[in-house]
Amino acid sequence: MAVQFKDYYETLGVPRTASDAEIKKAFRKLAREHHPDVARDKKRAEEKFKEINEAYEVLSDPSKRKKYDELGANWKAGAEFRPPPGWEQFTGGRGFRGRAPGGGDFEFQFGGTGFSDFFETLFGSARRGRGGFSRSAGFDEEEEIAERGRDIEGDIMVTLEEALRGSVRSVNVRSEVGGKAKTQTYQVKIPPGVTEGQRLRLAGRGEAGVGSGGAGDLYLRVRLAKHPDFEVEDHNLIYEAELAPWEAVLGANISVPTLHGHVNIKIPPGTQSGQKLRVRGRGLPVHDSGHGDLIVVTSIAVPERVSDGERKLWEQLQRESRFNPRD
Repeated sequence: MAVQFKDYYETLGVPRTASDAEIKKAFRKLAREHHPDVARDKKRAEEKFKEINEAYEVLSDPSKRKKYDELGANWKAGAEFRPPPGWEQFTGGRGFRGRAPGGGDFEFQFGGTGFSDFFETLFGSARRGRGGFSRSAGFDEEEEIAERGRDIEGDIMVTLEEALRGSVRSVNVRSEVGGKAKTQTYQVKIPPGVTEGQRLRLAGRGEAGVGSGGAGDLYLRVRLAKHPDFEVEDHNLIYEAELAPWEAVLGANISVPTLHGHVNIKIPPGTQSGQKLRVRGRGLPVHDSGHGDLIVVTSIAVPERVSDGERKLWEQLQRESRFNPRD
């Protein structure tokens, strides 16, 4: 099935030669601009935020970016695209394809997961097929075969806000068996505290069984959406705080973001670049046992340009200070 090609470089507004740092900077700028929490048109912002996240999901991952670049630079966004033969064997592919029990081709595809059809085609998670058939002792070839339907698996993009508070999402599963298409919609509960890679199970929502065999299950693997301010480490949130040199030397009180709103933290005098400060309980939920922490990682920023007056002060500090970081 053909899908529309996605130009992820165009989505982030960077050239194909962009460095990792340039891609990260472009993502953060766009994600802050289109984050649903700050946009007036929230529905449109949500769609744009998903597009930006999907592009960054691919271009920030060296292996995904390499496979994406192998498609070549001649595609145009929105053009009809079919993956090269054999692509699914090393990327995972989209949906679930195979032979239906009793004969005929079948295919499952997903909607409402936060990822485009193009992404699912190329980078969807690997499928699992359990099932097979069983036959009671004494049955001959003409008697009924019981075959359990196979499990199917896809990805679902979960924002950090959803991981914090939980949510319910509508997910479409489009199946095609023997040329007949059918779409079913399921309500998927995303509990607070879900983690990257966790699988959400919908029992009996996979491939239909044959005879007395039961249906397989549907699994949705959680992929946490990238956030412009935070990295995720287990249930902790990591935030990089830039400090002016005098704040690091003299100490300061600064405001930092959390998913609950901003909090003030104290920067001790003599703080070093890369030092970690912990704000307890401001991370993601840990099931029923509280929350993780916010880890503030400090970095010291210096001005790119200074006025004549500022330069004189820096020169005075240079003359009077006995500090040498290389001693």
